[in-house]
Amino acid sequence: MNPAPVVNEGLAKNFEDGYEAFSRVSLRRNKFFHHMANPMRKDTVSYREWQRGWEAAYFENLEKLNGPSARS
Repeated sequence: MNPAPVVNEGLAKNFEDGYEAFSRVSLRRNKFFHHMANPMRKDTVSYREWQRGWEAAYFENLEKLNGPSARS
């Protein structure tokens, strides 16, 4: 079974960018920081898709750390 085709390539890229941004860290004063803020213009669909990608990565990481019931 083939996956459904992507309807809007730009929004899919915004989601992927947000997902990847969660993993980007910087080292400052011997500590790692997640420093990436949402670069999209607020209250747009692109902003929401980027945020949705970031949150998906966040909750996936949370489940890795705390187990499958971490979201509730």
